[in-house]
Amino acid sequence: MEKGGGDPLGLLCPMGRPEKLALYRGGQTRVEENSRAIAGCFGGGQKRDWQCPHVRVLCVSPKILMADSEALPSLAGDPVAVEALLRAVFGVVVDEAIQKGTSASQKVCEWKEPEELKQLLDLELRSQGESQEQILERCRTVIRYSVKTGHPRFFNQLFSGLDPHALAGRIITESLNTSQYTYEIAPVFVLMEEEVLRKLRALVGWSSGDGIFCPGGSISNMYAVNLARYQRYPDCKQRGLRTLPPLALFTSKECHYSIQKGAAFLGLGTDSVRVVKADERGKMVPEDLERQIGMAEAEGAVPFLVSATSGTTVLGAFDPLEAIADVCQRHGLWLHVDAAWGGSVLLSQTHRHLLDGIQRADSVAWNPHKLLAAGLQCSALLLQDTSNLLKRCHGSQASYLFQQDKFYDVALDTGDKVPGRGNKEAGRVGASHGACEGSRTVQITTRGCPRWPPCSRSAW
Repeated sequence: MEKGGGDPLGLLCPMGRPEKLALYRGGQTRVEENSRAIAGCFGGGQKRDWQCPHVRVLCVSPKILMADSEALPSLAGDPVAVEALLRAVFGVVVDEAIQKGTSASQKVCEWKEPEELKQLLDLELRSQGESQEQILERCRTVIRYSVKTGHPRFFNQLFSGLDPHALAGRIITESLNTSQYTYEIAPVFVLMEEEVLRKLRALVGWSSGDGIFCPGGSISNMYAVNLARYQRYPDCKQRGLRTLPPLALFTSKECHYSIQKGAAFLGLGTDSVRVVKADERGKMVPEDLERQIGMAEAEGAVPFLVSATSGTTVLGAFDPLEAIADVCQRHGLWLHVDAAWGGSVLLSQTHRHLLDGIQRADSVAWNPHKLLAAGLQCSALLLQDTSNLLKRCHGSQASYLFQQDKFYDVALDTGDKVPGRGNKEAGRVGASHGACEGSRTVQITTRGCPRWPPCSRSAW
């Protein structure tokens, strides 16, 4: 690099905009004069003059230039054109997805069979770009043939409706497009997440604890199983499954399928999941839980976790948490409550008794994208633990992200609490922050709610 300075291992060029950028690949030299560019490379850290064997990306305004390619048209550097495109796209979204998509006079979906839909969409990826009008027409086509989950007659999943405040928050977070590993890259969202989790824990009944937002309730449940296993056998993080005896976890036959999938993914095996009987209303039978624990111990397995469900997928049943917590306390077992759907009942003065005993749980999974109308995916894993169990279990202490000598409290760098944190966490946090803000003054009303109860055999 000439007249610019900077380090290929750094985040940005600290010496300012490079005036001349030379990239060497395959013995060929490519020079762009007076380009506003930032280049990165894979490896090649010793080559301080940017002679990198692999080029990741080179952006040149107003063209996009990829290695060994011709310049492609771009709107970069033309703010008027950028604004015009975005305003046009937002107009299509408001008209087609929001106004028509939430109108009872319109269809939930313009259904087409797969082969016909492929032809209508024309999904071939071509080497040439398209005009703005073609792009806008494609936006209309995508919306036209998609399912409108905000429609008042959409009943296919345990989420529905379109909350404009949640959508506004998601537009902001998508525009900022940040990850949430560290405070320095997402200061607002890190603090926002901290407050939202504190509020959710308070609703559960905890004055302290920990937590994290996850990409869906299935992952929240799987993290809970992993945490329970690590708490019992911390050596398994380094030494793996060979250090473990046969383990057993317990859940009802009405549980979410993610419990079985999580056990398989974590190497426990689906045979480790002991299925407890449910009564005629779909609620776990505590007496059978006690019996199943005794059977597992007699077979040489080590019980370590019970997963109760608050709001089962099919029947909407709420397991008797107090009685289950008594069993867990007697046997020293981790109690996880899958309240992905039913957790929001904590905001109902009329029905919150269905979750009596949830404050005795070790962990709770709660999806605000269901009854609280936050956007997908918005799932919180809440812990009563205050010993930093999340970070001890999942952390790898990557030195390029989690330096300990930063100029702020590094406890705000939450990325090491989970295997990975993408930019969607910010959207989930922003959406759920609005839901929790509303919970301060508004209680859920279940009368007339299309998601409450889920069917006539509901157990509430």
